[in-house]
Amino acid sequence: MLQFGFVKSLAIWIVVLAGLVLAMPNLFYDRVERHNDAARLVARGQTLTPDQQADLAAWPGFLPSAIVNLGLDLRGGVYLLVEVAVEDVYGEIMDGIWPAVRDAVRAVPGVSTVRRLPAEPGELRLRIDNPDAMPAALAAASAVDGYEIEARDAGDGVISIRLTEAERAALDDRTVEQSLEKIRRRVDEAGTREPAIQRQGDRRIVVQVPGLGSAEELMEIIGRTARLSFHPVIRAGKEGERVGFDELLLPSEDGGWYVVERRAVVGGEELVDAQPSFDQDGRPAVSFRFNAVGARKFGDYTAANVGKLFAIVLDGKIISAPQIRSHIPGGSGIITGRFTVEETARLAVLLRAGALPAAIRVLEQRTVGPELGQDSVEAGRLASIIAMVAVVAFMIASYGLYGVFAALSLLANIALIFAILSQLGATLTLPGIAGIVLTIGMAVDANVLIFERIREELRAGRGVSRAVEEGYRRALSAILDANITTLIAVVILFFVGSGPVRGFAVTLGIGVVTAVFTAYYVTRALMAAWLARRRPKTITI
Repeated sequence: MLQFGFVKSLAIWIVVLAGLVLAMPNLFYDRVERHNDAARLVARGQTLTPDQQADLAAWPGFLPSAIVNLGLDLRGGVYLLVEVAVEDVYGEIMDGIWPAVRDAVRAVPGVSTVRRLPAEPGELRLRIDNPDAMPAALAAASAVDGYEIEARDAGDGVISIRLTEAERAALDDRTVEQSLEKIRRRVDEAGTREPAIQRQGDRRIVVQVPGLGSAEELMEIIGRTARLSFHPVIRAGKEGERVGFDELLLPSEDGGWYVVERRAVVGGEELVDAQPSFDQDGRPAVSFRFNAVGARKFGDYTAANVGKLFAIVLDGKIISAPQIRSHIPGGSGIITGRFTVEETARLAVLLRAGALPAAIRVLEQRTVGPELGQDSVEAGRLASIIAMVAVVAFMIASYGLYGVFAALSLLANIALIFAILSQLGATLTLPGIAGIVLTIGMAVDANVLIFERIREELRAGRGVSRAVEEGYRRALSAILDANITTLIAVVILFFVGSGPVRGFAVTLGIGVVTAVFTAYYVTRALMAAWLARRRPKTITI
């Protein structure tokens, strides 16, 4: 039958109405965006300024507020391509396993001394005093838990230890994934709008942050490793002094040098919170709090070492070396130094997000000005309007009243596209706009197939209702075939392409699905309602 059942008709109009309502916030983009920014601050527990309160009240809370995010090329902002220095992690792992390897080799019968030798990053070299015990020493070193390592005899009583190739590959992948997550957390903590952060290749990460004015501003957020640790101070040192492998010579912010133990008592990974604050003298500082494990270690150490110096090390530099005056329970404290208020706020963000597992190197950076982005928005809007007007004019000129039905379903199609993009939190770029413009042209293809099929049925002498019903039924297979092949191409573009190509694939894929729905169901519902009301004896398409 041409007419849908009541339930199916109701479902069709509910979907269309939902699309119109969910797409509506995009018509008031600036107002809704300011409302969302203020609502995000409220969710974080921050106090709003009067201007922010006005922004929050500018859009009713009971209405949908999801909008399509504008990409870098439409809003302006910063693009960075960075590479993760995964090799930095190898040296840290060798430092970490050295005590266990030393103890395991020293326990071998016939070995009394084990001495670490200088080596390139990623290699641990040690010399034993009894070369005859080398086979047993190699077996003991290889059996150390934690990482897959390979130990070999380098001659003259020297053992060379490296990670296996499989362990390196797995470690590289974990390091890049951890860096990706840390960068995402930092950018989110900084309050920027809808960044696009994704992995590219084995070691590279693409970071796109709309709304930022310079690459330097972004690098201040993501470029710093922000590795915090707390080390016992052994003694005051001087620049260039040679220290043991279990010691570190680090500079201090006051211009001096200290020798500290290499192994940290507590690390930044055990921090659960960090906030900008002020010390007892009113100077900017950062307050911190450890988790239960960190609090216990911090409390035990301070209780056992009252009167000793305790170095707070950030990215290889001592920012403070206070004296432990008493037991510090509770796992909280404060970091003081030569900070400004802005620096403490930025440092707190970095500490909350966590340290990067390895340093990052900038390979490419671009800054897109907001004026250029606004020009792109206007050009995309103009192209979409021209395309829609041209398609609607063609359909009405070719099919009259039924072209009007096709135009109405086209408007519903555009609303559904923006509704879905908004709910997905998708980012719209220039290629995405191209996908929408292409969808506008393709959306009426199904209507053309249906109308031409109805013409053939009318020429064959069928009645109006029967001709329309058969036209829809027989055109369905051709519509599905055409759009399924398009979807296959879209899927290939999405999984093989990257960046702008994937944005184009997303909008085009959504547009194909909504176009089939609106052409076959919405247009048919409109035509069936009109025929049921007017009951014409004949129609001309």
